[in-house]
Amino acid sequence: MTPNPEWLAWLPAGIYLCAALVAAFARARCWHVLAIATRLGLAMALLNVLSCMRGAIQAPQGFGLAAESIVAMLVAFLGWIIGRYAQQYLEGEPGQPRFAVAFLVTLGAVSTVIVSSHLAVLISAWILSSAGLHHLLTFYRERAAAVIVAHKKFLASRFAEVFLVAAAVLLFRQWGTFDIAAIDMHAQTVARLPPFAAAAAFLIAAAVILKCAQLPLHGWLIQVMEAPTPVSALLHAGVVNLGGYVLIRLGPLVSASRAAQGLLVVVGALTAALAGLVMLTRITVKVRLAWSTCSQMGFMVMECGLGLYDLALLHLVAHALYKAYAFLAAGDAVRDSLERALVANSTGDRRKPSLAWALLALPATAVIAAGSAIAWQCAFHLQPLPWIAVMCLACGLATLLWPSSPHRSRLSASGMLAALLAAQLYFAWQWLLSEGVGLVPPPPRTALALFAGVVLVALYVAQSIVALRPTGSLAVGLYDWAYSGLYLDERFTRLTFRLWPARVPACNTGHHVDRELETSRSPV
Repeated sequence: MTPNPEWLAWLPAGIYLCAALVAAFARARCWHVLAIATRLGLAMALLNVLSCMRGAIQAPQGFGLAAESIVAMLVAFLGWIIGRYAQQYLEGEPGQPRFAVAFLVTLGAVSTVIVSSHLAVLISAWILSSAGLHHLLTFYRERAAAVIVAHKKFLASRFAEVFLVAAAVLLFRQWGTFDIAAIDMHAQTVARLPPFAAAAAFLIAAAVILKCAQLPLHGWLIQVMEAPTPVSALLHAGVVNLGGYVLIRLGPLVSASRAAQGLLVVVGALTAALAGLVMLTRITVKVRLAWSTCSQMGFMVMECGLGLYDLALLHLVAHALYKAYAFLAAGDAVRDSLERALVANSTGDRRKPSLAWALLALPATAVIAAGSAIAWQCAFHLQPLPWIAVMCLACGLATLLWPSSPHRSRLSASGMLAALLAAQLYFAWQWLLSEGVGLVPPPPRTALALFAGVVLVALYVAQSIVALRPTGSLAVGLYDWAYSGLYLDERFTRLTFRLWPARVPACNTGHHVDRELETSRSPV
């Protein structure tokens, strides 16, 4: 008998939340409870994906359903991996039961956000995930930096949740429902959004910007390095991605609002560009990864604003898997970088790729992406790919073509092959979505697409010049501003403590706080 997809989709969330309750009482066996729960959750998520593949689910919200099953499986997989890592990482630490309970609550809340089709339930679960994450970020309660940064994140999340609640009230006032499928259907059937619905779409976009740590309220994401590494992996691979997922689920509503789309594209593109430049000035592994997350969330928000939801979903999945691996393997990254430095010193090979050929890589990958798009459209009758999507693909793949040394007078042949294969994977992904769920993304608005394209090209050129000419005038001129994060976080920090001061542990007051917070900008 085919299992009921509705309760099957909800099983992982129920397992995690029930396991959190059990772990709260069975403190001595908390890790056993967590291990069993994450394995069961992964198994149920896999069954749900198989059920979807067999066509057991028939629903009008095809793309939302596909996103739900894919992201639910992703969260269950990451929960299993990070949970196993956390048990070894925290061995001998006090407070392990408290960590296990907060981890399971966060995992259950995130899973609820993913499977819920009721807007009020989704918002409530998102608030619960933020509360669980707050306990994980303050695992070391005696560390002042951990408390202060978690406090900043707490305030940003509360502002976002006020926006979400207001948006839900406005949508209910307009259409009398909290059902996400019904809201999307209403948004698709009207020529122009009514005032309440338009305001709700704008508030949802603003809430996602806050939740995804976009500029200028990004500082908390960069400074949460006092938390254990498994918490960083969970935050960067799972929790911070929820904003993009919510935009995908509410895509028809957001795409019908010019103001919401404009806000997402402008803020997302600028965040991606500025955070990408700041990342080049960092040396510590985890801080570089944090700035990278900030930049990648900007790209994902921009893609949603442009209506490129298939690309945003692929970006979400790929970023989550990469960031989980990057944080859990941060120690190996330090070792590998030292090994490369030793090899370079011993051989005297400090050469960098030629800047001219690195700049030429961008039009080369644009040709690869455009040619692949035309081939897939002719072969499988896909919808024409917007040019801005081709540009996003080209910018993402261009570094693969960089010559390995300045003495090479051509682009990397192996890089071209890798870029070609990566492009085919993206178009295969687009074909599966269009065939399986009938996805037809709306065309991006011309002005927003032009703005995003200019920002993408400028970012690629600036990063190439800075990375390959670190002593040049552009790199030297930008360094002070980039190293300080453009001084954007300082104003928000002052405002934060003026509105609601944090309760800092007495043992870490004074200059110790300043010194610990400075680690987010220190090169050592």
